[in-house]
Amino acid sequence: MNRWHLKRAAVCVARGGVIAYPTEAVWGLGCDPYNASAVQRILALKHRPADKGLIVIAARFEQLLPLIAPPSVALEKQLGHTWPGPVTWLLPARPGAPKWLRGRHPTLAVRVTAHPLAAALCRVLNTPLVSTSANPAGRPPARDAIQVRRYFPGAVDYIVPGSTGRLTRPTEIRDALTGGVVRAG
Repeated sequence: MNRWHLKRAAVCVARGGVIAYPTEAVWGLGCDPYNASAVQRILALKHRPADKGLIVIAARFEQLLPLIAPPSVALEKQLGHTWPGPVTWLLPARPGAPKWLRGRHPTLAVRVTAHPLAAALCRVLNTPLVSTSANPAGRPPARDAIQVRRYFPGAVDYIVPGSTGRLTRPTEIRDALTGGVVRAG
């Protein structure tokens, strides 16, 4: 992992840019989750409706606390059994969490990532990062940087070099309120 690439990606995100980077299974598009115009750019690139909501990743649980309601001790313990790791949880959003992240939902999809490069990005940024698959709606997620370039020629501000993790499918999504699996991993 090259610190120069991480710093360049961080500067891009801080300036409101959109980056592409590898995650546990697929390539993701990311931006500052608090920057509404950057999030809107990602939604436009993907042709994704805003009401669906987005996933936000972090390097550590504390980075997510401004966005989610404080979990119970039992729920925090349950999260700790899957994080860092490839499980995304739907957690109740904190009042005031940006609607552009939640969509029409009272919850927010969040993950403490175990992918070394994605986690390093969140550490360098000192904030969570939007993490949605790098693909136009209805197309398979990008599996490498070449596919990202094909899907979004000239539209992504920076592509962070690296490799995805070993998962063959996107991360599992679990609902913290029901305990159910929304998307199998």
